[in-house]
Amino acid sequence: MKIQERKYGETARGYAYRMLRDNIVSLDLEPGAPFNDMEFSRLIGVSRTPVREAVIQLSEESRIIEIFPQKGMRIALIDVELVEEARSLRLLLEKAVAEQACDAAKPEDLADLRENIKLQSFYLEEGSPKKLLELDNEMHRKLFVLCRRELTYNMCRRLAVHYDRIRSLSVHTIKDRTIIEDHKKLIEAIADGDKIRASAVMEKHLNRWQPNEQKFREQYPRYFSDRSDPQF
Repeated sequence: MKIQERKYGETARGYAYRMLRDNIVSLDLEPGAPFNDMEFSRLIGVSRTPVREAVIQLSEESRIIEIFPQKGMRIALIDVELVEEARSLRLLLEKAVAEQACDAAKPEDLADLRENIKLQSFYLEEGSPKKLLELDNEMHRKLFVLCRRELTYNMCRRLAVHYDRIRSLSVHTIKDRTIIEDHKKLIEAIADGDKIRASAVMEKHLNRWQPNEQKFREQYPRYFSDRSDPQF
């Protein structure tokens, strides 16, 4: 498990939430693994109450942590139906943002996005999947920000945790330049002001996990739920 420092002004609950979510998305807290809130509170150096509050928040907003009364808790297995639900939300919002960016992006925005993509290429070759995923997230966030839709991005990010775990599997399992090439094509479509092309590239980009589903299942069978999985 990877623990980062608490940010200045960050509440104990906010810190616990961030550390929990980050470790779930990165798969450092593996799908199906038991979760001990007392041990986690000790690791991050806060009391048990804010950790419990963060667990309840994650459980209620995304069902990413399962709570079994009198039994314990565990990190939810990857449920393809929930992945698809999260992907559908991202697809709806991000296609619209890609189109809006065609009108909103300034030259300095495009330069910033292209620099981000250069760094993605560097970290792909360096074999740093965690950094690659961070840059991917930052690129998508920048698109929302330049369209003045940062609150929408934050809402989408909270609900897309199931899809984000699949993205983590993608960068850890497949060293593929296709995703970065998608990003390049997207930025060029935005630079050209081509809304139809930008929307089409975004749709193709967000659908790329589907052809690799079987590969993920074969390599990490214990991570996936078949909806007949017994309770903890």
